[in-house]
Amino acid sequence: MVMSLIGRLFVILFGFLAACFVAGMIVVLALLYPEFTDLGIEPPDPDTLNIVLGFGFIFVSGFALVPAMILVLITEAFYIRGILAYAIGGAICGAACYLGLIPFDPTTMHFEGVVRRHLEIMTGAGVMAGFTYWLIAGRNAGAWREPRVPRPPDPPLT
Repeated sequence: MVMSLIGRLFVILFGFLAACFVAGMIVVLALLYPEFTDLGIEPPDPDTLNIVLGFGFIFVSGFALVPAMILVLITEAFYIRGILAYAIGGAICGAACYLGLIPFDPTTMHFEGVVRRHLEIMTGAGVMAGFTYWLIAGRNAGAWREPRVPRPPDPPLT
């Protein structure tokens, strides 16, 4: 059981990193290149795009670590394996990451300076990150606690 838990932790880490990469890619492309919807634009320089995607990955993984780990703990503890749970959890994590950067005014109880498009981009990136995590690790949430089915003995050799 300990070995399956260690293996599961590696799967969770890999799923988190892949989800952060996907979310970072979506955020960078949506925020830096909003004119991609125009068909007449040429593609950006690949070297510059790789550097910007790396910074997007670092940004998203740094801010999403705590909310994502809370989501992972909940889904692992309760054997939640549904794709919709991960999509909604990713959307909440994405919105929380964005709203964590916006100043909050406690006297009026609302966030100051929320840009709706940016909130939508972060929420959408969170949905895609949740889907990516589900593809890699979420489909088998809590499976490390299930006892292995004993293999039937091999037939005797003749």
